[in-house]
Amino acid sequence: MTTDPFELAAEAAAFLAQQTGVPAHDVALVLGSGWGEAAGLIGETTHTIPAADIPGFSAPAVEGHVGTIGSVLTPDGKRVLVLGARTHYYEGKGVRAVVHGVRTAAAAGCKTLVLTNGCGGLNPAWAPGTPVLISDHINLTAASPLEGATFVDLTDLYSERLRAVAREVDPSLDEGVYAQFTGPHYETPAEVQYAKRIGADLVGMSTALESIAARHAGMEVFGISLVTNLAAGISDTPLSHAEVIEAGHAAGPRISRLLAGIVAKL
Repeated sequence: MTTDPFELAAEAAAFLAQQTGVPAHDVALVLGSGWGEAAGLIGETTHTIPAADIPGFSAPAVEGHVGTIGSVLTPDGKRVLVLGARTHYYEGKGVRAVVHGVRTAAAAGCKTLVLTNGCGGLNPAWAPGTPVLISDHINLTAASPLEGATFVDLTDLYSERLRAVAREVDPSLDEGVYAQFTGPHYETPAEVQYAKRIGADLVGMSTALESIAARHAGMEVFGISLVTNLAAGISDTPLSHAEVIEAGHAAGPRISRLLAGIVAKL
């Protein structure tokens, strides 16, 4: 297997095209915690492939994440590549593995990337189950998917145009800045206050590195978070992954309809 990340992405895209009979996809959708039901509402899932069968991919390490890559045909004829197998930075597989799905999507022809996640909220008004548009991010991983002298402008990384499209579907959507920590431990109350002081509204363990890779690949990025819990110190309740899963299940039908409505307008 090749060690060049872009050659590996091209190899994975060619494998997907061969397995699905679909020469190119239009939109890529990364499903985070709580968002798994959305794929079924977007259109007809014509192909589902175990992620571990695809070059460069592996089975997910987190409960609540789907272990497959799917091809969905929307009612208006678009092809959506659904990336249910997400590699997180805390898994220790390296940044290349974290962004391999995004680079594969770009190699498969996708011009738009939809990133979803479950996260902690810093705004007490955002109860668990609240979807929030991502307007920008703060990368606190001390890592980048870009290697060498690769300089990429991240102005308007999270497309203002696509956020406007989302508000056509649901005008009540709030937006905020997402801070990616490394994980896998949850943030301390002091770290949450630090994130708040530097401008974050949401905290989690994904998304930022993927969006940088997407911008480098020339894709337009849309990000949306599901607040699954109030971040440490914002609420008196201790954090747990079970709470994240529970909030995702409870909000699943609503946010899935919302996401399907947004994807239909892309």
